[in-house]
Amino acid sequence: MTHTEIMSVQNARVKEWAQLLERKGRDKQGKYIIEGHHLVEEALRAGASVETVIFSLEKGLPDGLAGLALPGAVEWVGVSQAVLEKCTDTQTPQGVLAIVARPQLGMDELLAGEHDLVVVLDGVQDPGNLGTIIRSADAVGAKAVVLGRGTVDLYNPKTIRSTMGSMYHLPIVEADLGLLLPRARERGVRLVTTSLQAQSSCYDTDLRQPTWLILGNEGRGVSPEVAALSDVQVIIPMQGKAESLNVAMAATVLLFEASRQRLM
Repeated sequence: MTHTEIMSVQNARVKEWAQLLERKGRDKQGKYIIEGHHLVEEALRAGASVETVIFSLEKGLPDGLAGLALPGAVEWVGVSQAVLEKCTDTQTPQGVLAIVARPQLGMDELLAGEHDLVVVLDGVQDPGNLGTIIRSADAVGAKAVVLGRGTVDLYNPKTIRSTMGSMYHLPIVEADLGLLLPRARERGVRLVTTSLQAQSSCYDTDLRQPTWLILGNEGRGVSPEVAALSDVQVIIPMQGKAESLNVAMAATVLLFEASRQRLM
């Protein structure tokens, strides 16, 4: 495997890579950066559009990575520790990064595919919550995750780390929910939102038919505009004294309940 080497943090390419740590840079370049052996391996295995793998010359390229890429499809660049540190937001860089082109998946492709069980997020703000929800969706075999406007950037390094590679296992689509949800309903999808004021328990609600589970912002819940589009509002019954569940926990409970019903 041949590779090029970059040692200086002043190199123009290094400055471009570092810009991917900010949303503005990611939007401008249409790319994002991932870090660590596990994530880079998942991206390569999934056939994501990995353009460049950047590795520490000091540590060397982790075993097995080169064999996962098609010959000539990926550029390999060995760099100094200083370059690695400039291109990461973690305190101790793991020694391997990758530059990946953002996938272009839109509403039409989503609606044309299988939409049996989908999670829809309306303004979820915390990167850790988004990552956990994606992992839970992956765990139950959900068909997609939809990110409505106001939801945290999927390609934020903190979000990417918290998905633990699950972001490469199912489609994740950014969409205007006001446009998407009515189109989904026309295709026979049932739109289910969570609400602390709901009368229906999620355990008494039929989640076996094509269902999109809609979850809202950590503090405000689902927005009134999106709630107005839903077919049914459900509550997760709680026997204890907690007022509510964290949004990622609520999504996980609903996903596994939908999965349980489908396996009966």
